[in-house]
Amino acid sequence: MVSKEVLKKIRKLEVQTKGIVNTLFGGEYQSAFKGRGMEFSEVRAYNYGDDIRQIDWNVTARTGDPYIKIFEEEREQTLMLCVDISPSGTFGTINQTKMDLAIEICAVLAFSAIKNSDKVGLVLFSDHIEKVVPPKKGKTHVLRLIRELYTTKPTGKGTSIANALSYINRLLDRKAIVVLASDFQDSDFDKPLRITNQKHDLVSIIVNDEHEETLPNLGLIPFRDSESGQEILIDTSSKKVRESYRKKRSMNRQVLSDKLLKMKIDSVEVSTNQSYVQPLMNFFLRRVNRY
Repeated sequence: MVSKEVLKKIRKLEVQTKGIVNTLFGGEYQSAFKGRGMEFSEVRAYNYGDDIRQIDWNVTARTGDPYIKIFEEEREQTLMLCVDISPSGTFGTINQTKMDLAIEICAVLAFSAIKNSDKVGLVLFSDHIEKVVPPKKGKTHVLRLIRELYTTKPTGKGTSIANALSYINRLLDRKAIVVLASDFQDSDFDKPLRITNQKHDLVSIIVNDEHEETLPNLGLIPFRDSESGQEILIDTSSKKVRESYRKKRSMNRQVLSDKLLKMKIDSVEVSTNQSYVQPLMNFFLRRVNRY
């Protein structure tokens, strides 16, 4: 049973995101994520002016008359949402947690997909695969995905992007749009990231919170890692400590950015203290201009 509170959240998110899709992202989604190309439809008799490169020589030889192949654009696609639900996603200091923000963006993409008759599936992961929902079409299915995003609690304590992507690579036998939504507080996932990008159209949604980037000056305070459970005392009154922390976070973000750029993986960086609409719109426009 789903609680009334969760049902209220789902309904509110449905109204909010569908409005954004209808006014902003519906057409942009279709333009940004084009079909896989052309698929064979049928053969028909050759007419004067047809492209001779499309002649089906096997049928022509068998019938004695020229026939050509007809192709149609293969528009239908699969959108696979691969979402990090590890405990670090519960962090949030402004209006929402990182997980809330990831859910909202996934809802926008899912409603955009079904508006274009695409299938949508879901993989939830922590340090292992937590939940899998096979791709399907329709509003009812998308609402189920949102419900799973709100109600699935991780049993794992850490994050393994490598495991999640390796699972995706085994699961999908045809090219799909794979959206990886995470705060990317993990390492050693370069190889599966590269393989996924080669097999599929991979997009990274990097979810941040501004207060993870710097330490406030609050004196000696305890910090607890939400994934490992480890607690340490940090003297935040020390300027050296705060600067060291800031540099470390900045370096980690730059390493990730350089990695995605080198592999030519599209990414969207969002933060809990800002609207995701403009970053997502800029992403769609970049893809449309590229293709």
